[in-house]
Amino acid sequence: MTLPVSDGSKKYSVSIIGASGYSGAELTRLLLHHPQVELRNLYAFSQTGKPASELYPALDCDKVYKTYNGETESDIFFLALPHGEALQLVPALLRTGKTVIDLSGDFRLKSVLEHKQFYNQTKSPEAVMTYGMPELFGKEIKSSKAVSNPGCFATSIILGVAPLFFSRESSIKVRSINCTSTSGISGAGRSSRTELSFSEMSENVRAYKVGIHQHTPEIMQALGTSATSPSFDFTFTPMIGALVRGIYSILNVQLDKPSDMEDIKQHYREFYKKAPFVRVRESMTEVRHVYRTNNCDIHIAHTGAGGSLVIVTAIDNLLKGAAGQAVQNMNIMLGIDERTGLS
Repeated sequence: MTLPVSDGSKKYSVSIIGASGYSGAELTRLLLHHPQVELRNLYAFSQTGKPASELYPALDCDKVYKTYNGETESDIFFLALPHGEALQLVPALLRTGKTVIDLSGDFRLKSVLEHKQFYNQTKSPEAVMTYGMPELFGKEIKSSKAVSNPGCFATSIILGVAPLFFSRESSIKVRSINCTSTSGISGAGRSSRTELSFSEMSENVRAYKVGIHQHTPEIMQALGTSATSPSFDFTFTPMIGALVRGIYSILNVQLDKPSDMEDIKQHYREFYKKAPFVRVRESMTEVRHVYRTNNCDIHIAHTGAGGSLVIVTAIDNLLKGAAGQAVQNMNIMLGIDERTGLS
């Protein structure tokens, strides 16, 4: 069962569980001004009793954070919780027929084994959720009641290479992908950890979780293979840099044969011609080009005589990498223009 397609007049009630984090605050901002929804409740365990405008003065919101105790009065629930917490809440919401969009990694992976390996958690067998990447799985999202929102790194990488895997007309075969992605500090959440403080991160950049980042199996799954039995070699080096928001990914791809630069560009333009938030750019993209937007910019930077291909992508990690993509998914589930509330 799915939500009835909106005729433009009905408003759906929505609530956010985990509303006080950075992604939750972005969701609050977007949903407050969305023409087809009414924001009902903001739930935040550690901030209960505080006005949202006190924690985030830029929010034009008079709502007070509440503790979530299993309420089900809204039509749609967004969950923006730390990994592991949605596992306890989503099955009950789905049993009551609610529409759920989860921003954590709790339900992204189909493999229980990989989920345990990369998240060190046991996945609930009760809930099955659609992987919410609109540019690739829009039809599945439209008919779903439960969507698992992609990770921020995963979004920047998957969209950067998807045309090499999903086009039936293409004869391109990928032998390996080596990607280095730098995220803004907000990607780590609203944390007070010392290593994320200004004095530690100013004028600094560092790699972390090399080869073991939890978005690795998600990327491989979306590209039709797995992290445990890959059909091509994949290396992922995540980095954190001295910027607040944004993800910048350099994707070094090795193809089985050389490809012409213009052919690759045209292939990408054709693949994304109906994707309103993906821009295949002629010039080099930068994080500032996508700052506070739901866009993913892609630039084909280089093709080599030996079959090498360099692709650069940029997204805002809190929007296209989190809250913006979640609202985009909701729009598709409601049967309205996926750009609604995101311009």
